[in-house]
Amino acid sequence: MNNQHVKILLADDDPEDRSIMQIVFDELDLSADIFFVEDGTGVIEYLREVSGSTYLPDLIVLDLNMPKLSGSETLKILKTHDLYKNIPIIIFSTSLNEIQMRECMAMGASSYVIKPNTFEECLTTGRRFYEFSRKQYTFPALMST
Repeated sequence: MNNQHVKILLADDDPEDRSIMQIVFDELDLSADIFFVEDGTGVIEYLREVSGSTYLPDLIVLDLNMPKLSGSETLKILKTHDLYKNIPIIIFSTSLNEIQMRECMAMGASSYVIKPNTFEECLTTGRRFYEFSRKQYTFPALMST
């Protein structure tokens, strides 16, 4: 893959899901471009640490159901903050809840993506996250792999 340096911040409270996505990005030779946090508070802390630097992410991927600060709560905070409101955000969920999806899209999410079931689907999703952050892929409002 043509590795243009982009930065993706992925928040997921499930260590297995983070591990799988790390393996995916390693496989795609993009592991230096992805940063992981465990929840929405981790996203806020990460962004505060890198604010004003060149390390603001090009894309934020938020698990919908996280403790402390859910994906939708984090989305709401980020979209009302002047420094972060223009960073594309994808909600990443294990299932489709159409009400939550519509709410997230209305708050400014770029897409609502259903988590993949197979490793091959994970590779496709990881590649699409990367391509989206490079502005070379447009997610539909709902994408399931």
